Amino acid sequence: MPELVDELRAGGLKVTAGRVAVLRALESHPHSDAEEVLAAVVDEVRGISVQSVHNVLADLTRAGLVRRIEPARSAARYERRVGDNHHHVVCTGCGAITDVDCVVGHAPCLHPSDAAGYVIDVAEVIFWGRCAACASTPAATADRGGATPTQRGDS
Repeated sequence: MPELVDELRAGGLKVTAGRVAVLRALESHPHSDAEEVLAAVVDEVRGISVQSVHNVLADLTRAGLVRRIEPARSAARYERRVGDNHHHVVCTGCGAITDVDCVVGHAPCLHPSDAAGYVIDVAEVIFWGRCAACASTPAATADRGGATPTQRGDS
């Protein structure tokens, strides 16, 4: 826990039981949404609400201690893996999210054909496919239509 306290202070944040508990929960359960984080910390932090968890997650994200990812058709997810250039693969069957390292290794790893005058800092890549368990189950493809959000027009 001392390292979490040091991280909070280095990020310019006050050390609170809620912030420490949320960081610890995300270390154990990466890619969790606010409801999942709440379930992980509710016994440790008496009286914590989902709004409090949202506030803590926003503070931690702004401080650079947590990364927010937003896969299509999903609540925002949070992870502790920050400071590197990695991407995510999301299972279209069960919704599982897995980190995948960037082949290039530095940001941005992709460049648009026309940046329209923007200076590109980062490219967020989400790969869509089926995990090993869902790939062996034909019903999982039918549940989600077997297509990525872009193919269905969701994004």
